Formats: sequence, structure tokens, C-alpha cells
Amino acid sequence: MKTAPWTGRPDRQARAVRLGPRSVVALLLVSAVGVAAFGWPLLAGPSSQVSAHAQDAPWLFAGLLVLLVGVVAAAVSEGGVGPKAVAMLGVLAATGAALRPIGAGTAGIEPMFFLMVLSGRVLGPGFGFVLGSVTMFVSALLTGGVGPWMPFQMLSMGWFTMGAGLLPGPDRLRGRAEVLMLAAYGFLAAFAYGTVMNLAGWPFLDSLSSSVAFQAGAPLHENLVRFLAYCLATSLGWDLGRAALTVVLTVTVGPALLRALRRATRRAAFEAPVTFEDTEP
Repeated sequence: MKTAPWTGRPDRQARAVRLGPRSVVALLLVSAVGVAAFGWPLLAGPSSQVSAHAQDAPWLFAGLLVLLVGVVAAAVSEGGVGPKAVAMLGVLAATGAALRPIGAGTAGIEPMFFLMVLSGRVLGPGFGFVLGSVTMFVSALLTGGVGPWMPFQMLSMGWFTMGAGLLPGPDRLRGRAEVLMLAAYGFLAAFAYGTVMNLAGWPFLDSLSSSVAFQAGAPLHENLVRFLAYCLATSLGWDLGRAALTVVLTVTVGPALLRALRRATRRAAFEAPVTFEDTEP
């Protein structure tokens, strides 16, 4: 039996929740909806009415819930998510939701992000996407953060957690190298999360009162320059705090939490077949 070089004990691999063809299709569909929901203002024509889309969030939220149910249903039908995986999802989502109010986003103090990185790494991209979305939904209910921004937060956190599950070497890379890779991903993804969330609210600024506001019908490169200036002026400090805290927690707490998650995953044996023994003589 293969042994882990840093422990000398048998290395029983913790398998991520399997992502089958139907799950991939469901994830691609929900991601396409998300890209369209975030990116349409950059391609809007001069005659578009941006403010008319301010009330679309409830419809996006309803559609997102349907698609999330589709992701879960696809994973269940393909044998990737069973009762044990659902229980693991509930525990991790509750933990992440409980971590969020600790900083309430003040100066980027959001410890839930490092938990999402490590969970996505161990449990895989499909499970990670659902976990990120559900965690943000539950935390919004706990903190009273329910609003038109919530479906965008769910999508962004789903992508954030899914990305950790897509990082290379899940079965081979271990130890310090893996922790440093996760810390680097958390740093960059924390900025990406803030940037994507800025894109959700930026189109609704009053262009007459701000030189960094969105202008419908303007050339794409002009709006991109305005958007970059908007991010630098409004959210750089929060994004930097979020990224730095994610790195610190990943480096300090990450190794122990990775071992705990992998141990729980091995014991849960999400995809182990159920067998029945004949006890008759």
C-alpha cells in the first residue's frame, strides 16, 4: 500500500464528489446564465435602458435556484451526491455562514473565504459550486443581507469555491506546496470575487455624478477603463483585506483543516457501493 511521505502511514486517497456528464452540463448552464447576468451591461447598446433591469434580480434568483436544484439532481442521479454528501454540505454551509458575520465584510475581514477554498479543493468543483452558493444563501438569511445582490453573491461564491476544486494535482500534490498553491489561489480569487461583485452594481451608478460610472452605448474599452477606475476607487481596500486574511488563514489553519476534511471524506466514502452479506449458514 502506498504511504504518505510526511506521515509514514498508509495513504488512502480522499476522493472528491464525482462530477458526471449531466452535472457538467448543469454547471455550464448555470455559469452561462451567470456570465450573461454579470456581463450584459458591457455589451448593451446605446438605446438600452439599464435601469429597467434593476428589478431582474428576483427572476435571476428564481432561475438560479432552479438551476442549482438541477446541479444537485444531476449529481444525485449520477451517484455523486448521496445522504452523506448532503450532510457534509449542510455542515460546511452552516460553518461558512456562521463565519461570515464575524467580520461582516468590514475592511475585508471575511474568514469564510478560506473555508470555501479548502472545501472546494477536497470535495471537488461540482460540490464546491453548490456549497459556495448555498453558504452565501444561508449567510444572507443569518445576517439580513437578503436583497437584489444576493443571487449575484451566490453565483460569485459558487465560482470561487468551484475554482478551488479545479486546481491541478488533487491526488498528488500535498504538503507545503499544496498549501502555498491554495493560498495563491485564495489571494487572486478574493480579488476576482470583489471585481465580479462590483460589476453587478456598477451599471446602476448615475453617470452624471461620477466620472467612473457606466455609460450605456460607450465603446467597450471606455467602459472597461471606467470600471477599473471604479474598482480602484471603491473596493481595493476591502478586496486586499479579504485576500490577505484568506492567505493568512490558509497558511496557518489550512494544513490541519485539509487533513480533517480529507479524513471526514474518507470515512464518509461518498461513492462506496452498498453491499449486503449473506448471514445464513
